[in-house]
Amino acid sequence: MDNKSRTPEGGLVVNPNKEETRVVDGVTYSRFGVRTHVLDQSDDICEVAQRYVGPLIEPGDTIFLSEKALGCTQGRAVKLTDIHPRPLARLLSRFVTKTPAGIGLGMPETMEMAFQEVGTARILLATVAAVAGKLVGKRGWFYLVAGRKAASIDGPCSYTLPPYNQYVSLAPAEPSQACEDIARALGNEVSVAVIDLNDLGGEVLGSYGLPYSPETLIEILRDNPLGQESQCTPFGIVRAHKA
Repeated sequence: MDNKSRTPEGGLVVNPNKEETRVVDGVTYSRFGVRTHVLDQSDDICEVAQRYVGPLIEPGDTIFLSEKALGCTQGRAVKLTDIHPRPLARLLSRFVTKTPAGIGLGMPETMEMAFQEVGTARILLATVAAVAGKLVGKRGWFYLVAGRKAASIDGPCSYTLPPYNQYVSLAPAEPSQACEDIARALGNEVSVAVIDLNDLGGEVLGSYGLPYSPETLIEILRDNPLGQESQCTPFGIVRAHKA
């Protein structure tokens, strides 16, 4: 793909340091990003999809979008200054393992939102599970107990796109319904998935009409073609090459 396609908004792009294609189960898939403006609560996700993605799709495409992008349009991004962490949130956040994938619950504000999203009792139970897991050499037990809403919470990092470098992102509401709404708005025989994706892996949070399993889609997107920095590509397109 040449540099002419790398427009500020709109058009199919391949983000820096990402490959256009990936082979999964013998099938070659192209993976493109779609640039948009910076989304916020004033945006309707279906209108955004129609404006930027609609002119680019072909029948059989799978449209995928970042959970953070969907969440932002739903008002599921909370300004740091509006969050007032309780002492327990400050304490527990100190013990969260930080990774290159994001800060997760490793700051008082994100931990506070976990308390608000899933409840104090569940976070305390998850903490006990995490301690037990460490004793037997197992990781990830905290989020197994705390659940998807807690696991999806993320705070700003050095590369977070402004103004969201001052916000905590929460899990989007009803992602499968949003996928169906987007697919119907596009109306061109496409499937849609909401993805929690980073450079370490991912998960399908909701989908509509996928022609393959969620696990296959995650394998297709394993290297995170949307990027994790300031690419401003909240939507992507997966396109299978015809034999």
